[in-house]
Amino acid sequence: MNLKIRELFEDKEVIAKIQNKLPKLFHLAELESSRAGKIGMEVGSVREKIIVALFIYKFGEENVQTEIPITQAEVDVTVYNNPISIKTITGRNFGGVKLIWTVDRVKAREFLDNYHPSCDMALVQINWNNGGGFYYIPCEVQEEIFKKLGRTKYIKLPVEGTNPRGVEMLAEALVNLVEHKGTFKIPIDWTKENIDFKPFQRWLELWQND
Repeated sequence: MNLKIRELFEDKEVIAKIQNKLPKLFHLAELESSRAGKIGMEVGSVREKIIVALFIYKFGEENVQTEIPITQAEVDVTVYNNPISIKTITGRNFGGVKLIWTVDRVKAREFLDNYHPSCDMALVQINWNNGGGFYYIPCEVQEEIFKKLGRTKYIKLPVEGTNPRGVEMLAEALVNLVEHKGTFKIPIDWTKENIDFKPFQRWLELWQND
């Protein structure tokens, strides 16, 4: 793990800002991604941008690379040349984290046969009105748990005849990861504020500006 990234979990001012702002920003992400009261899949991309923006805020734009080659499927951002995968889950359970998005059975099987942890993971567990937090799981921690559990207890293939849209990490594996002594955690109180959100307002203002 890059020692500069470790600073994010030791800087009391930044920790307080994360605990204060992340619930509001993720609530906005949900509102922005909702239609008729239902949250769309695009919320994941908005949350990812929020976490990338946090890295830029803390470490500076010059040290955060967001243009990642498509060949690096797991990597969402690099910070000080350290590749990071960003994952978010909602609820108190740790199931449902996607490792790869595919509905192709052959590709899913190939992924299972060839997968090895290849980068650090930034994981946010959103649990409104309950616990949860922001976790940073170094690659070496993932490698240790992957070796301990084995491939088939770490990865869950999609069930034939369903459309789960991807290969998932098993809940047992993720629990082992977040509880590992080498994992960094910032606890977060996930409380929603009342926000007067108007989804078309900023676009309307852009139309109105000369």
